[in-house]
Amino acid sequence: MAVRGNIVGIDSPEALEKALRAAYYLADEGLATAAYLGLALGKPLLLEGAPGVGKTEAAKATAAVLGRRLIRLQCYEGIDASAALYEWNYPRQMLAIRQAGDESIDIYGETFLIERPMLAALRAPDSTVLLIDEIDRADQEFEAFLLEFLSDFQISIPERGTVRAAERPVVVLTSNRTRDLHEALRRRCVYHWIDYPTAEREARIIMMRASSVAEATARAVVAAVEKLRREPLSKAPGIAEAVDWAEAATLLHKGGARWPDAFKRSIGVALKDEEDLHFISPRLDALLAEATA
Repeated sequence: MAVRGNIVGIDSPEALEKALRAAYYLADEGLATAAYLGLALGKPLLLEGAPGVGKTEAAKATAAVLGRRLIRLQCYEGIDASAALYEWNYPRQMLAIRQAGDESIDIYGETFLIERPMLAALRAPDSTVLLIDEIDRADQEFEAFLLEFLSDFQISIPERGTVRAAERPVVVLTSNRTRDLHEALRRRCVYHWIDYPTAEREARIIMMRASSVAEATARAVVAAVEKLRREPLSKAPGIAEAVDWAEAATLLHKGGARWPDAFKRSIGVALKDEEDLHFISPRLDALLAEATA
């Protein structure tokens, strides 16, 4: 296994944690270590956790730290290889054939190839980060195809031959764990579970991401979202919702709304499901009063 001891000046988990902080992402020791090992060992990084804990943001911040373009493949039920790898531009091929007449034409040239995320990462491994987002939403057939891709980092295009990456691409996979991933896929990755941050860390994230928010407001939002996350909601507020809620409430407060009314009026920024709002509504005043006390 080829070990890359230094990645753009990053020679330790501590150096990566510092670089991620400069990119406005607060990584704990576990995440910084897993991400560093993924980079140094040339292995994909598999991040699992509840929706909204910062898995996708970790990939974005990593791309920013490396100075690379982030290529995102959003998985969904029924996704297939053509959506992930490449497609041929059939209408353009037909037009070229008609225009060529009796002349010979290569309809499988570069001009007719539609590049999808995984092929793009293979062809530019030194300048991209491939994010395979929410792999658990794809079916097992696609997971098996992905397993082959992550083994050799090459694909075969029947009309053009094999495309191999000149070096191992930087790949980040995320999963909300709506289903178990195949053990073979996990074995090929460096794994890390991302949980909701501690109250102290989440308050720091809010103040970092929303510079206009006062510390007292950030801590009140953290206290409120922690209580909401313990409720049986269909969509608990993630870190991004906590940041947005703090900004929205601050905006209303500057416009004249009092605390905690500013939080209550902006609750639609934190909870985005009608049933969740209806469920929490009878206890919202008490919850916010306790959070802002």
